[in-house]
Amino acid sequence: AAPLAMASGWAATRRVARAVRATIVHAHWVIPGGVIGRLSAGRRPLVISRHGSDVFVAEKHRAAGAAARYAFAGAGWVTACSDDLRDRAIVLGARQDRIETVPYGVDADRFRPDSALRRGVRQQLGLDDDRPLIFAAGRFVRKKGFEYLIDAAAELLPRWPRLLLVIGGGGDLEHELEDRVASRGIGAHVRFPGVLKQDAVAGHLAAADVAVVPSVRDDSGNVDGLPNVVMEAMASGTPLVTTAAGGIAAVAENGRTALVVEQRDPVGLAKAIDALLCSPDRRIELGTAARAVVIERWTWDRVAERFEAAYRRAAGGVE
Repeated sequence: AAPLAMASGWAATRRVARAVRATIVHAHWVIPGGVIGRLSAGRRPLVISRHGSDVFVAEKHRAAGAAARYAFAGAGWVTACSDDLRDRAIVLGARQDRIETVPYGVDADRFRPDSALRRGVRQQLGLDDDRPLIFAAGRFVRKKGFEYLIDAAAELLPRWPRLLLVIGGGGDLEHELEDRVASRGIGAHVRFPGVLKQDAVAGHLAAADVAVVPSVRDDSGNVDGLPNVVMEAMASGTPLVTTAAGGIAAVAENGRTALVVEQRDPVGLAKAIDALLCSPDRRIELGTAARAVVIERWTWDRVAERFEAAYRRAAGGVE
């Protein structure tokens, strides 16, 4: 199946590149995208962007590692969404002088502080403005660390008996997470609304008092490149509690734009959330600083400028 998919991707990419008279091929994920990109590019410059799962596969499987080296050898420029992924790409064969970190962009018009949206979403959730709302979102897989957030919620409830935790998403661990909530006896305080569309994520972030991204490097070594919800929370001006897993540390500065705690530490998560719930002024301070950084560096317009520069470098041009 894999060779057939590769051949199909190669044929489709060549066809589209010719149809649109492409001057650059930009492949996402080194496997399989980077390989297909190199096979399809011909004399066109190739840019490869790395996102996380591709490097994990290449590190774990010899054939995938060889495929990654082949793709990198044909790339005029490589981007990674985090310093961690950049360094791991170099180990896999990317040239150190042809790679840079470019974090994901975010739509700062969709994700923004909005008092009317906050009131509306909290009303839909049946919450008055004084009830603490904690929000998280992502796939229900081990590297997201949601089990530690559930345990942190249980730690917080004696101090915050009206607290509500909403975790949007779905995946393999859904039933396990639901069982964990039940076993901790906190079912009245945790909701799983399912996979949320972008506007719903924006609404929940506007409504939340604290956003939490409890990412971890899982037991197999897999880790997020940079969860989108990190950038979305920062753009929303919602105070963020997170870990330094993967690429998060490249955008979330502890004490300035977020509170960063150790991985797999529910007590640490609980203490950081508690500190923010106790201080509305601190929440405003962190959220305001985070949004300012996003506007300065990581709107889609800013990230597009970075990719335009990458295309020029791949083509051998100058800045």
